[in-house]
Amino acid sequence: MSTRLSTPMSTPVHRPANSMMRVAGAVVGNAFEWYDFTIYAYMTPIISSLFFPVDPNNPATQINAVLATTAVFGVGFFMRPVGGIVLGVIGDKYGRRAGMVLGMSLMALATLILTFAPTYRQVGLLAPAIMVFSRLLQGFSLGGQFGTSTAFLIEMAPPGKSGIYGSWQMTGQIASLVVGTAFGVVLTQLYTPAELAAGLWRIPFAFGVVIIPVTWYIRRYLAESEVFVAMQKARAIAPGESIGKGLVGHTRHLLVSIGMIAASAVSFYAIYGYTVTYARTVLHLPIKDAFLAELVAACLMLVVVPAGGLLCDRFSHARKQMLVGFLAVYFVLMYPAYAWLVADPTTTKLVIVQLAISVVSGLFLGVYCTTMSELFPVRIRSTGLSVANNVAVLIFGGFAQFFLTWIFKLTGSQIAPVYYVMFGIALGLLGALFMPARADEAER
Repeated sequence: MSTRLSTPMSTPVHRPANSMMRVAGAVVGNAFEWYDFTIYAYMTPIISSLFFPVDPNNPATQINAVLATTAVFGVGFFMRPVGGIVLGVIGDKYGRRAGMVLGMSLMALATLILTFAPTYRQVGLLAPAIMVFSRLLQGFSLGGQFGTSTAFLIEMAPPGKSGIYGSWQMTGQIASLVVGTAFGVVLTQLYTPAELAAGLWRIPFAFGVVIIPVTWYIRRYLAESEVFVAMQKARAIAPGESIGKGLVGHTRHLLVSIGMIAASAVSFYAIYGYTVTYARTVLHLPIKDAFLAELVAACLMLVVVPAGGLLCDRFSHARKQMLVGFLAVYFVLMYPAYAWLVADPTTTKLVIVQLAISVVSGLFLGVYCTTMSELFPVRIRSTGLSVANNVAVLIFGGFAQFFLTWIFKLTGSQIAPVYYVMFGIALGLLGALFMPARADEAER
């Protein structure tokens, strides 16, 4: 039985003026996660000196402050599986829109707290405690964003267009990466580190607060997924299995998805999110040059990811082969690219490496989102995606910066962090190799 159901004539469904408003509503919340992540990750060198004790004459305290800051970033990910289950179940029981709006409201509160958080000099140890609370609340709210919004995007896509629609999820994340990186470029070009530390670091976080009401408005008046409405109608007539039992019956799908999301997580959290810290702390390159390299790479991704989505639709019968091919090239490229970079670090080399990685990782991201989503049937899609995403992101994303910094501190090797990334890519490759049939194909 196909998962694309028609909407019953008796069920009133509000239809928006155009599909782009629906795409924006589905993408923007999850994209905001990456905007916040980008800003926090890029501001780590500055935030670490403000929220933790640092002795300017002792380099050890500086690296310890970075470790503490990245650890605070990671603690929020412990709440993501909880939020993913709660908001995912809400999305599967009460509608994709309900899960997205609730998550957005909690995200607004967490962002307000972070924007106006006092520093260590002002309130002492209360400062990192406030940051931890904000990250926990934000982790819960973001836990269900990916699953509910991705399910909504796939289900609203016209026939034969699920690939490009699914790629908009990744494109939205990249767009927020561009905005966050642009803030980093402008602020580091116009202001000194001392001026940023004096309070200007709050500007990009404050921008995030401004866009939240707009996002909430879009989602408040967003039409529900027609596929979900039809499924809910069918469920009322003939109740099926519970969401929990449905997930147990799709264990292989969950494991495969976790593997592919691991490859996605190391791409965003390790390669892109850690680059500025890596360039400054390990390669000793100017922070403004690192921001510029990130901006160029993110702009390229804006083109490559939708291209992957178009390939996903054009060669829908060969999605598995494309995923395997892209991930294999990605894996093989990592070590020689970074070995070449660390042998004689320059800004030009950093840009070249980031651009090369952007091509292969972007093509993978453009294909995997839709392919993974369609592994799950409609009745458990939001929960299945949320669980898989949050397990993988908790392990390979939330503490990526912490582990990468710790690995470098432990080994002293500039190339050592690359092995962490290669491990995540390898898991994605295994997931693609053992990927089962799509849900609609399996249930025919």
